[in-house]
Amino acid sequence: MTTTKRLGAGSMGDRPRAVDLQIEELALHGFAPGDRHGIGEAAKRELSRLLAERGVPPSLNEKARMTQLDAGSFHLPLGSNADAIGVRVAQAVYKGMMK
Repeated sequence: MTTTKRLGAGSMGDRPRAVDLQIEELALHGFAPGDRHGIGEAAKRELSRLLAERGVPPSLNEKARMTQLDAGSFHLPLGSNADAIGVRVAQAVYKGMMK
């Protein structure tokens, strides 16, 4: 999953900049294999939104490279669709980047 977002001034920094975030592998347990693309696309959209609205986490300086991020776990209502799951995944990832 790759997302590039140009962020305006005032979003956790004072100068506009572009962010190129590449997630090589996203390991999700307990979900139907057929949902993986829908979950990935929803996560990409939500992560882009979070970066644009809340800014780039301080842990990601200009040349930061994380080899692994444990975003923890989260609860979902029974019967959640791929879109809702992807949103929760992105929120967990963003929260993990804020640490």
